[in-house]
Order: sequence, then structure tokens, then C-alpha cells
Amino acid sequence: MEFPKGLIVSAQALEGNPFRNSEALALMAEAAQIGGANAIRANGVEDITAMRKRVTLPIIGIDKKKDPTGRTVITPDFEGAKKVVEAGANIIALDCTFFPSTIKEDTVTLIKRLHEELGVLVMADISTAEEAANAAKMGVDAVSTTLAGYVPNALHTDEELYTPNFKLIEDIANQKLPVTLVAEGRFWNPYDVKKAYELGADAVVIGKAITNPMAITKYFIRESR
Repeated sequence: MEFPKGLIVSAQALEGNPFRNSEALALMAEAAQIGGANAIRANGVEDITAMRKRVTLPIIGIDKKKDPTGRTVITPDFEGAKKVVEAGANIIALDCTFFPSTIKEDTVTLIKRLHEELGVLVMADISTAEEAANAAKMGVDAVSTTLAGYVPNALHTDEELYTPNFKLIEDIANQKLPVTLVAEGRFWNPYDVKKAYELGADAVVIGKAITNPMAITKYFIRESR
């Protein structure tokens, strides 16, 4: 399969969110499919299993785990990725930042195993243009700006809460890497999505702005003051 382009919807919810329910998130994914999304991004076996019963779209699966420092790492190992694929994911996204973690397996080996043993596409979640270039060299099928502003010592500011990292998108596009460029992180309106495409993104992932009513409510309250 080819890596999906266009709009991708992330349907996830943390503990404390009323939508932290696999069936509820599956309904979100189904609604996104009906609305025209080209793929779904989802976390964990339970959520992906529920979604696969309701959607035919490609699912970008992840397996979030916390390391001993408390940092959340996206799909750090093969076993977690395998379970997600068995649940119904067609694509695996994983942390390809330079930031180390004791629970991360060797990334080159992990990418190779995902391709050869599971037969799935691999998307690199990165935070810098250098990480994107490195991920492309390691053989991923796509790079996504997912982690820009979400790694230690490089967190986004409060003023950037609703602003995508357009410079990073442009910098990666200018490298003309032989992979699909996915823009992800803090997209809240169609004008920003259009701008990402104009800068060279092949796909845009939207999460909270579509599938998190709590975050949407906070956004409207803050932006209307």
C-alpha cells in the first residue's frame, strides 16, 4: 500500500478525558471516515481493535510507553508494534528523535523488522529537520513533525499552543527527502492545514481539534477572550 496523503485524523484520549473509552474513540474514527479522512492515527491494542471493526481506512498505530524517567515514548519496541499490527494497524509510527530512552530498541533494526517481519509501512515521529533526514536514511516510509515541541528541553511555549511549526515543515520539504512528509502538531484551523500543503506537506494529522471536545472547548474560550 502507498502511504496515505491528505487529511489524517488522530483519535486518542488520555485518562481523565470522558472519551477515554475504546468504543467512543472508535465512533470518532468512524465519523472521521464518513467525513472524508484518509487515515486514522490511534494508540494501543484496545482502541485499534475497536476501530478496525468500524473503519476500513488505513490505521497508523502506535504503542505509547513510559520509560523510567516518566517520559512517554512512541512505539519503542518490536513486541508492542507487533501487537498493534495484529489489532489492525497498517502503519506503525515510532519515536525517531535523537532523544535517548532506555526502553527504545535500536531504531534501524526496529524499522527493518517492521518492514520485513510485519510487512507494514513505518512513519518516523521527529522533532527536527536533522532527525527527519536521519530517519529517511534509516529507511522509513514517512516522516511526521509529531514531536516538534514535545521533547525535553525543546517544549513549545504557551503562545505556540495553537500554532503548527511551519518552519520545520518547510525545512524538511526543502530537503526533498524520498519519503512522505506528514505535518502534525497543533493544527486548529483549515487555513493552517492549507499552508502546510503549500509548504510541501503531503498529509496533515489533526487530533485534538477534531476528536477532543475538552480541548476544543478550551480553545474557543481562550481564543474568544
